Amino acid sequence: MLNSLLASNGMGQIFVNLFKDMGFMNGSWQNYVMLLISFILMYLAIVKKFEPMLLLPIAFGMFLINIPGGEPVLWGTHPVVPDPADPTKNIVNTAYDAVQDRGLLWYLYFGVDKVIYPPLIFLGIGCMTDFGPLIANPKSMLIGAGAQLGIFIAFMLAVFLGFSVAEAASIAIIGGADGPTAIMVTSKLSSELIPMIAIAAYSYMALIPIIQKPIMRLLTTKKERTIKMKQLRQVSKIEKVLFPIIVTLVVGLILPSSVPLLGMLMLGNLFRESGVVERLSSQAQNGLMNTITIFLGVAVGCKAKGELFLQVQTLYIIMLGLFAFICGTIGGLLVAKIMCKVTKGKINPLIGSAGVSAVPMAARISEDVGREYDPQNHLLMHAMGPNVAGVIGSAIAAGVLLACFGGYVNGTGSAVTAAIQSVIV
Repeated sequence: MLNSLLASNGMGQIFVNLFKDMGFMNGSWQNYVMLLISFILMYLAIVKKFEPMLLLPIAFGMFLINIPGGEPVLWGTHPVVPDPADPTKNIVNTAYDAVQDRGLLWYLYFGVDKVIYPPLIFLGIGCMTDFGPLIANPKSMLIGAGAQLGIFIAFMLAVFLGFSVAEAASIAIIGGADGPTAIMVTSKLSSELIPMIAIAAYSYMALIPIIQKPIMRLLTTKKERTIKMKQLRQVSKIEKVLFPIIVTLVVGLILPSSVPLLGMLMLGNLFRESGVVERLSSQAQNGLMNTITIFLGVAVGCKAKGELFLQVQTLYIIMLGLFAFICGTIGGLLVAKIMCKVTKGKINPLIGSAGVSAVPMAARISEDVGREYDPQNHLLMHAMGPNVAGVIGSAIAAGVLLACFGGYVNGTGSAVTAAIQSVIV
């Protein structure tokens, strides 16, 4: 009976179609390399606990999209259209909006493509962050500004290496050590670089202890590391309520392009400090934040397809991102050292490394290194001022980059790129 069924053309064709549809029949070496990379990232997230909240969903999104034959089901199929160069031939239209029979990942990625997820994450960050240390010590804003040095140095280096101004701006923002900001800038300027830049940004955030501590020890003396700072003054509720409103107004009037990120950050903080919307604050920093984190991570990971990710350009981006992050840390430390000299030893330069935007991890590193040399020296609250300033600074830096280079997208603006390259060289 079985033999007769197999012998029939209909049943035979069914098995042929099933065999052709199997993943291992459609895979390339790039798929399997990316699967291996996704396993490594999952290992780092689960076993080493490197930024697991986002690294794990990013790695799993990468894992899903690189399963051979899985993309048409998970993302959707692209329509076949006539080739503009040769109307007698057909090509696949791979444009984002041209997807037909849209799958789950297409809908998840919509929030990245339309820049919905990053501002919502900033809303949650605002609800979780106490701006009191920054208000109590406004001078720490200078450290946060200094830590943005890495962004602009990496931008010039990326242009020197041949990247367009839009691509260079997307790469440079990694130096702010803020994943949502990096994703927002890249989605507007160079969307094809999102997986590389997002993975680099979150990887370096996870590696902050390894990257920052040697730099902190190199650029500070033992005497400076043992400086004890005076306790910060108590900040009143009215100051905490007015701060997000005033900052949004002032920065928004000067740099409107920074409002999507900065405005949502300040709205979240206003929820926290007003004391009248506890339910909204709780939802934003818990349920909403967790949901958006899952969607953002999987959506970013699903764009890391082997044929796009495995290029020499990716290595350049990862190295430039590391360089930007290192320069950002150095910039914050140098500003803090200058302030230490000006104030005659009242500021511990270790808090300068917290000027990057990784809240609160960077501030904790300042505390850890300080206590290595004096267990009674507590720098956490002092470091939170520059750390919060770094969040605001990275949002402002993103606004500057978008305002300056938003018109030069997808490799356009070659004349501007050439002009900048000639100045650098």
